[in-house]
Order: sequence, then C-alpha cells, then structure tokens
Amino acid sequence: MKKLENVLLSGIFLVAMSQLSLAVEHGGKATTQEHGGKAATQEHGGTTTEAKAPSSDDIRNTMQNYVEEQSKATGIFAVADPVTGTTRQLRLQRVHQRVGKTGNYYYSCADFVDTESGELLDLDLDVRDNNGVLSVADVRIHKVSGQERYTYDANDNRIPIAPQAAATQEHGGKEHGGK
Repeated sequence: MKKLENVLLSGIFLVAMSQLSLAVEHGGKATTQEHGGKAATQEHGGTTTEAKAPSSDDIRNTMQNYVEEQSKATGIFAVADPVTGTTRQLRLQRVHQRVGKTGNYYYSCADFVDTESGELLDLDLDVRDNNGVLSVADVRIHKVSGQERYTYDANDNRIPIAPQAAATQEHGGKEHGGK
C-alpha cells in the first residue's frame, strides 16, 4: 500500500511539473536571465524584451578562438603597435577571467609575450554580440611590461594616459574601474 502511494505521489508531481513548464513556455511568466536583463521571449503570444546576454565564458571562448584562428598558420598573433610603429609578434599566455562591457561591446584582457622582445603585453579584445553571434571587433594594446596606455573609469569608459604619465606610473592602479 505504501509503495502504491509513493508511485501515485510521484506521478502527480511529474504531471504538475510538466504543466508548470508548459505554462512558462506558452504565455506564463518567465524568469530573469543571468545578467540582470529580462528573459528573451515567450514562444507564443509573448513579447520580446531583450535578447539573452552572452555568458562570460562565451566571451572568453570567442576571444581564445579568435587568437587561435589568427595564429593558426604561423603560431604567432600579429598586432600593430601604434606607439612603436611596429607589428608585434605575440603568443597568448592566458585570457583574464573578468569580462566588462563598454558601450555595445564586451571586453576582457589577455596576456601575451612578444616573441622578439620578450616583453609582456596585456591586450584588450572587444567582442561584438550580433543577435547571439559573437565576434572579435577590436584588439588594443592595454599595457606593455605593466605600463598602461589607457585605463577605465568606474563605468568602463576608456581613459587615455598621456605618454609621460604612463612612463612615470607604477604598475597597479584601478584596472577597468576596480577599487
């Protein structure tokens, strides 16, 4: 008798859960998404509020894949350096964990080694989200051997650092608006 009660209760629970999931899919309220926005859409009769934001892992993977694809032929990631007027020959060390957003772009930093000079470079890669399709839109040299070329304010806006200020500044500071 006890076994029959457990089977019946399990069946009722499964039916209730399936009805709840159908209610959400077909016109019921959906939950908010990971990054604080509203849920994307409801399949039938709902309205579109905001597309789901990409995860930090998605953004970092897009960056990693871009560098690997650009380096595939030679093993080198070539980046123009507007300060020195040269093209840096780089190897990826790691992509940073922190992901930020400035304007319409997501960004994160990645550490590289210059294969010719041995200098450590910190590059920022901007990632564009075009309706769920992520792609790298821009690559900038943020730091060379710890010397910042620009910084970010508390709202993730890029702030240039004058060349003489960058030369006298010690490593540290408030990277990407951190405190």
